[in-house]
Amino acid sequence: MAFEVKKINPLDLQSRKAVGINLPFSTGDVFSSNYQTKDAIKNNLINFFLTGKGERYLNPMFGTGIRNMLFENITADKLIEIETLVRNVVDIYFPRIKPSKVEVASNPDTNLVSFYMSYSIKDAGINDELLINIAN
Repeated sequence: MAFEVKKINPLDLQSRKAVGINLPFSTGDVFSSNYQTKDAIKNNLINFFLTGKGERYLNPMFGTGIRNMLFENITADKLIEIETLVRNVVDIYFPRIKPSKVEVASNPDTNLVSFYMSYSIKDAGINDELLINIAN
């Protein structure tokens, strides 16, 4: 009989060891730590999507450049292009993440583009979702 093997990050079992840094940086401390792999991956995705190409020092290929796309007219084709970009960069830079649903919507009255992604983390049994609003 076959069964699914679920891999658990060993750091998730140690409640005193931080895995990553929470976003946004809004606490009184310098950084607020997170202690679960699920939270660290979500924060890494947010950081990646909100960073423009060439914005990160010594790593010019990091980021998506979605903000640069917002200076063009937002049409149905542009929304499809953003959705394709999101799927492609997740496959390239986050190979353990499998997007199950990606939706991109715009609100021309407020110059806002938002995208929603539900995803699962391979071999970990973790499902999560992400909503990012990008204003022009």
